[in-house]
Amino acid sequence: MQKNGSGQHDSGIAAVVFDWAGTLVDFGCFAPTASIVETFAQRGVTITLAEARGPMGLEKREHIRRLLADPGIASRWKEAAGVDPRAEDASSLYEELEPRLATAVRRHAELVPGARELADELRAWGIGIGSTTGYLRPIMDILTAEAASQGFVADAVLCPSDVPAGRPYPWMCFLNAIKLQAYPPRRLVKIGDTPADIQEGLNAGMWTIGVTLSGNEVGLSRSQLSALTDEEQSVLMQEAEKRLRDAGAHFVTESVGTCRDVLAGIEERIIRGEQPSREKSHGHA
Repeated sequence: MQKNGSGQHDSGIAAVVFDWAGTLVDFGCFAPTASIVETFAQRGVTITLAEARGPMGLEKREHIRRLLADPGIASRWKEAAGVDPRAEDASSLYEELEPRLATAVRRHAELVPGARELADELRAWGIGIGSTTGYLRPIMDILTAEAASQGFVADAVLCPSDVPAGRPYPWMCFLNAIKLQAYPPRRLVKIGDTPADIQEGLNAGMWTIGVTLSGNEVGLSRSQLSALTDEEQSVLMQEAEKRLRDAGAHFVTESVGTCRDVLAGIEERIIRGEQPSREKSHGHA
């Protein structure tokens, strides 16, 4: 990546907009999934971690609504509650979920390896650091404080409650661009670990990078990964990569710690005047 004499980019990447859980923090994305599983269990409804991961990336009330709409989960809900899931059940479940999330995000707030170093480098090169999330503001206040204690601070942190609707709508990305004074959209990059992240970035006209190893789509901790063979890890990453590419990711890499070369390649494309197409992926690192 290059900068001009003033230290500010005039034609390359203007800003990078990160997701949080599974991308910047919480390797494997466990705070939301475990909290959701526990919340349903308190109602006598068993859901798996894999089921909880399905709608990941969405605003958490919408996440719960999607789970309740799943035929298998709805059937288990009816068996436990005696009635089909209702609209008000999503709201009451979220109210029960929020205090669990508050505890879980503190427990799973460790930065993904390379996150702080990448942010420091971006800031040194005059590139804005934005972020979006499926968490609402009270949870993000906890998480951003935990991240700051480890040396990571974003220039902008946008929640679904700040805009008309969360992912896959582009509004949080647009508001990041406004706050960071970054324009046009082809000079911005969205990095995330879920299809919803990728769709959010595409809908905002940004370049998109999907992360596999650290994220929801693989869904394992570093210790769980280390117990697998290289072949087993490779299969999981290939499956995660396919889901992110199917969502439209321009590039896929293992984590934010391996994003630098991908970002450098995007910068070259921006300088050449390329637009972030929705029709094709470009590669991986």
